[in-house]
Amino acid sequence: MQPPQHAHPSPRPPSRPATAGLLPALLPALLLALTLALAAPPTAGHAADAPPPDADDPLLLGINYPLTGPYSVEGLDQIRAARMAVDEINVQGGILGRRVRLMPRDSASDTLKTAINVRELIRSGCSMVFGGSSSAVAIAAAETCQRYGVPFFGTLTYSTATTLEDGHRMSFRACNDSHMSALTMADWLNERYADKRFFYITADYTWGWTTEESFRRATHTEDRLAHPAALTPLGETDFRNVLEQADAFRPDVIVLVLFGKDMAYALRQATAMGLKARARFVVPNLTLGMAERAGPEAMQDVVGTLPWTWTLPYRDHNRRGIRFVEDFVRRYRRYPSTSGASAYTIVYEYKAAVERAHSTDPSAVVRALEGHTHALLKDAQTWRALDHQSVQTVYMVRGKTPAQVLADPFRLDFFEIVLEKPGAQTVLPEAEWRRRRIAAGLPPHLEPLTAREAP
Repeated sequence: MQPPQHAHPSPRPPSRPATAGLLPALLPALLLALTLALAAPPTAGHAADAPPPDADDPLLLGINYPLTGPYSVEGLDQIRAARMAVDEINVQGGILGRRVRLMPRDSASDTLKTAINVRELIRSGCSMVFGGSSSAVAIAAAETCQRYGVPFFGTLTYSTATTLEDGHRMSFRACNDSHMSALTMADWLNERYADKRFFYITADYTWGWTTEESFRRATHTEDRLAHPAALTPLGETDFRNVLEQADAFRPDVIVLVLFGKDMAYALRQATAMGLKARARFVVPNLTLGMAERAGPEAMQDVVGTLPWTWTLPYRDHNRRGIRFVEDFVRRYRRYPSTSGASAYTIVYEYKAAVERAHSTDPSAVVRALEGHTHALLKDAQTWRALDHQSVQTVYMVRGKTPAQVLADPFRLDFFEIVLEKPGAQTVLPEAEWRRRRIAAGLPPHLEPLTAREAP
């Protein structure tokens, strides 16, 4: 990455005043002008004409993110990018003239703690809540926000259930879901591994279950006797037994339906055991933090998907995306991941929705979001009105060689984009969404907008 260089013209030498005797007469006026200039509020960039935001009536945004636990690396990127967005917005004058303040809570990727956190954030006056790297956490947060009528945005939540069986009118998903990931990779996998043996190692909770199911459908590996699986608890650190079980089956493909530190531990142990030389490794949902923790050797040739990566704005000449990457690098001395990009986009999308609605009223904000198309750090994305899924391009990536990764200044250039598919080709069709809702005993639509309940 090479930040743009800016040329600065050489200053011209000062010229002598035509009449030096005028200075004493002008001194009082000059002192008055200087005093007024010093009293003026500071300005920055394109926000020079924006009035200062109201610090006495801040607009509170709650972020429930994993500061600790197995997904803490993804959580760190969320809070960093969210703080960047809030600082930028406050320089621009806030939201509807109100200064924005971020209220963080540690979810620890725990659903009970999340329910408590979100209720506390709403009681504290938060107008919106976002965050999370666990789908179970996102679902718990969405349920609480629906109960109290506060908009919620899931930052990283790939379970199909988030916007299907557990979808709510007040909740929105900023990333793609596992169905979209599976269809993005389906053609590539089926061309190379049709009629081959698959083995699934799956996190034992909603994201793991629905992601495995989505990939089985996409790769025609629904037969669990021919393509077995093993479930692992969230937060596992020793995967050697389950990897030995997989190796004994002699699979052609091992699908690690694991996330965060769990995936990194499993992939490193698989590499040490020599399994990567005998099978193709697929990780359905990847992040930069996962790759960094696993390491270049373990990540080499691993394939998976993500909705954004830091090299994408440079490839697509997206100036806004490039600015985000370079501002993040200047502030944190590393590249942002998809987790950070999602959090950053959510804050700006909430701001835009409030401004379109001219109000922070939850129902008005939801209506302003439904069906809205936006483009910030990547190509166009749409908040589908049906289920509040962000319909967007998904990218299949492959791990680069260790030499390529280590040649990068931060040693974080892990992913090569292999292919991409637009969201319209991978998102669950509306008729199928309605069919599955009915099959789950739910109405074929989200809830009506109602008055909010007091927390």
